[in-house]
Amino acid sequence: MSVDEIKTQGTDKMEKCIAQLKKELVTIRTGRANPLILEKVLIDYYGTPTKLRQLSQVTVQDGTTLVIAPFDKTIVKEIEKALIKADLGITPNSDGVVVRLVFPPLTADRRKELSKDVKAMGETAKVAIRNVRRDLSDDIKKLEKAENMPEDAVRDAQDSVQKLTDKYIKMIDDIVSEKEKEVMTV
Repeated sequence: MSVDEIKTQGTDKMEKCIAQLKKELVTIRTGRANPLILEKVLIDYYGTPTKLRQLSQVTVQDGTTLVIAPFDKTIVKEIEKALIKADLGITPNSDGVVVRLVFPPLTADRRKELSKDVKAMGETAKVAIRNVRRDLSDDIKKLEKAENMPEDAVRDAQDSVQKLTDKYIKMIDDIVSEKEKEVMTV
C-alpha cells in the first residue's frame, strides 16, 4: 500500500462521516416541513415493517404542513399509529384519505435544545474524522517500517493527512453552523 492509497482510503472514510452527519441532521425538525423527517418511520404493512415513504406520497403544503397520501387507503390508521409511535413531536391529523402533519413554530427553548443536539452530532462526526486520521497515521507508520521510508517522506505524509483532517473538520463546522442557523430561524 502506498501513501497515496492510504490518503485515498482516508478521504473515502471521511466522506462517509460527512454523509452520515448530513443524514442525521436531516432528521432534526426545524420550523419548516421536511419530508426527510419521516425517513425512519416504519409502518406495519401486512406484518412487514416498511418505510412510510415507500407506501405513500409525501408532499409539502404551504411550508409548514406535510401531506401523506398512502397508495393503499386502508393503511391510514396504521400510518397514524406509526407517526405517534415515532414521537416526532407532531400530532397527525387524518381525514380518512390523507394524513397531515402540521409543524408548529418551535419555542425558543426547543430551538436551543435542538441547537445543542446539532452541536453534539457535529462533535460525534469530528471524533469519527479524528479516528480516521489516527488510523491513517498508524498505516503510515507501518508503511514507514515496512519500506524504510525517509523521515521527510513520512513527515510530508503525516502533514497531508493532517491537512485532509482539517479540511473535513472545517466542512463539519460549516454544516453544523448552517443547520444551527436553520434551527434558530423563526
